[in-house]
Amino acid sequence: MPRTKKEKSKIKRSSLSIISVLTKFLKTYEKHCVQSQTSVCPAIKKALKTSIENEKILRKLMLVSPAISPAGFPEVSLEPLLKTIRDERYMLGRELCIWGMKLQNSDVASLAILLELRGRTVYPFSTLEIVNSQMDLWSVERLSKSLLSSNLLSIVLDYNKFGNEGVDILMSGLENNQKLKILSLQYCNLGPTIGSKLGWAISQSAICELYLSGNYLQCSGALDLIRHIAEFAETQGEDRAAKVLPDRRSPSQQVLPGIKKNTKGSSETGPWLTKLHLADNGIDGRGKEGERGILEFAQLLTYLIKYSDHLREIDLGSNVLGEIAATHILEALRERKKGKLPNLQIVVTPQISSDTFRSIWKNSKKFGSAHKKKKKVNKE
Repeated sequence: MPRTKKEKSKIKRSSLSIISVLTKFLKTYEKHCVQSQTSVCPAIKKALKTSIENEKILRKLMLVSPAISPAGFPEVSLEPLLKTIRDERYMLGRELCIWGMKLQNSDVASLAILLELRGRTVYPFSTLEIVNSQMDLWSVERLSKSLLSSNLLSIVLDYNKFGNEGVDILMSGLENNQKLKILSLQYCNLGPTIGSKLGWAISQSAICELYLSGNYLQCSGALDLIRHIAEFAETQGEDRAAKVLPDRRSPSQQVLPGIKKNTKGSSETGPWLTKLHLADNGIDGRGKEGERGILEFAQLLTYLIKYSDHLREIDLGSNVLGEIAATHILEALRERKKGKLPNLQIVVTPQISSDTFRSIWKNSKKFGSAHKKKKKVNKE
């Protein structure tokens, strides 16, 4: 049906408004870069100009350090972009991505203030990516403090080598966080000892997608990571089975662990893990735990596979599980189907018998649009 003149006029006014907002944003950004004696980010400038030409709102602001810069050329900095967002009260952005930048403590402090909801202008950023940033531990702590009082639903900190100590500091912003849904800590130099602390934080939060590929949790760290989640899933499975028969337990025995209250006071069971990526984590029988370690991990993992009605994806690629562990996983997948739980996508390394590998592949849903691994941004 053709648009009326009134509708066409409204669309034209909206387009002109978008062009005006973005044009002013670019002008202010360039001004702040000059004042701070830093370079304009080519990616930001290009995105703004493209959005102006197409008369489209710019939702994703991506600050990227150029791979090659002329000798003596000033660096790209985060501060001018943050100042521009504040000066222009830019309320259209949803994703803030910072790749390959060496962030100063002052940069992270300004970013944290922008994200925090403390009576100031509320900027609606729901996704934050800080990839390969070389943040120090002070910056990690300041960022962590902002998580509980922000609108963030997703945070990606891939390729930041802050190790166990950095993630330990990050925990304070993750525990009891009822907003954050997605956490990615791929290639962050995490070792086995962080597994239990991270697992506990995940089990007490609203995080449902966890990406930890490219670390070195080994069997013990991976086991500790999923312990609370797997035990809760097993309890869920037992509870579902008990409901088939008359429940003769006392009221106190019928209370499930892991009950969480939402902001309105109603009860919601948790944890809510739907995607778990643990590819390339040294989960094999070659660590100090030997074959016993991989079998213990596989046993706990089967509870998740058999009983969790939330789980949708598991990525265990590039981990040498061995034939026995793979067989346990296969049997758990079959049990899941018998229980009529939702389809589960699972990836294992094909370093097992071809029959077992094919059976796992057939009994699991093929990966669709998986979380894409961020490319590392190098500075020269």
